[in-house]
Amino acid sequence: MPMYRMTDEEFEGVVADTLDEIPDHLFEALDNVIVTVADEPDDDQLTAIDSDLAEVCDDELLGLYDGIPLTERGVYYGEGDVPDVITIFKGPHERCFEEREAIHAEVRKTVIHEIGHFFGNDEAVLEAMGY
Repeated sequence: MPMYRMTDEEFEGVVADTLDEIPDHLFEALDNVIVTVADEPDDDQLTAIDSDLAEVCDDELLGLYDGIPLTERGVYYGEGDVPDVITIFKGPHERCFEEREAIHAEVRKTVIHEIGHFFGNDEAVLEAMGY
């Protein structure tokens, strides 16, 4: 079966729709966080593939949280700190999941997974929650 290819607009739309579905009280807590999309991870991002802050499928990096989790922020956090970044990668999703519906479902799962890292959850907790 050939791989389903999403347009950039469709992929960005799934990410945006997922963010829109987050309850307001959780969304408002995403202080100093940027959610972005990229076609592929760069070399620096690929070095995180074995970290606890990466979502991986068949050695493909689906998403990455780069920042200071909420549970680790000190009293002086925010004074000159750069924003945390959640990046969701399009190409790996397309290669790991062949059907449109499966890609959409996994993009949603990946966005929530990476937001979970922002809130301080590790891989074991997120896995237990189904993410």
